[in-house]
Amino acid sequence: MNNLKYLIQFLIIIFFLILFKLLGLRISSILSGYLTKTFGPFFRSNNLARKNLVRAMPNLNSYQQKRLLEKMWFNYGKILSEYIFIKNFRTHPSFSEKIKIINRNIIEKIKADEQPVIFISGHFNNFELMAMQIEKLGINLSVVYRPLNNIFLNPVMEHIRKKFICKNQIKKGISGTKLLLKHFKKKNSIALMIDQRVSEGIKVDLFKAKSFTTTIPAQFVKKFNAKIVPVYIERTYNDNFEITFFEPITFEKDSTIYDITLILNQKLEKMILKNPDQWTWTHNKWK
Repeated sequence: MNNLKYLIQFLIIIFFLILFKLLGLRISSILSGYLTKTFGPFFRSNNLARKNLVRAMPNLNSYQQKRLLEKMWFNYGKILSEYIFIKNFRTHPSFSEKIKIINRNIIEKIKADEQPVIFISGHFNNFELMAMQIEKLGINLSVVYRPLNNIFLNPVMEHIRKKFICKNQIKKGISGTKLLLKHFKKKNSIALMIDQRVSEGIKVDLFKAKSFTTTIPAQFVKKFNAKIVPVYIERTYNDNFEITFFEPITFEKDSTIYDITLILNQKLEKMILKNPDQWTWTHNKWK
């Protein structure tokens, strides 16, 4: 039954991606945004998003919650339409101009130091563009990803990611962590999202509520004294973006896995609060 559902989802998404390609980025972005804004509230995940929003931002009234979630769904649609243009963002000069880099000097210093770092972020806006830009800026990079549940769509997404976003894609999980160690020892920097729900992490506060959180960055800090570099992307208008690199974070030797992970969650909170409608509220972070 699930396979039939996934097949139908796959065919619908492929249909729209072909349509978006024909319409061009600007028109397809608006169309896709309105489609997801219209139908998103009927998805079961909308209830989860509202529940998460109430937990994290309890001072919002019902109207503010509704407006924020509408903007989130509209943004989802924009991101979906942009997948068919990922190649253009990677290779076409006019698309590259749509992405402004803030604090490029931080990347240049990382390259000059010739020591790998851990880039951390969350599912903000078109998050795929962050890894793409880090690699384009000359950093040897390996990216942790979570395979899609849809067995028909996942191979397509993996192909897009490996070819146009970052060639070193490492599947989330125990075997993936071992591979990360291997890549890091070869001086590949690591990029990962710390906002996904995980089962192998530890419970750490996020918006004053315990949330299972990955400990991979903290483990690399303890084992290799790795520097952590937060990265944030925001949509400034239409299909234009700003990617901000923050100063590397270093930790005291006696910092615990919990201490490090808590500090990183606090960094994540600040990013979320800057543009809460540009974060993915549908992840079951507080299960």
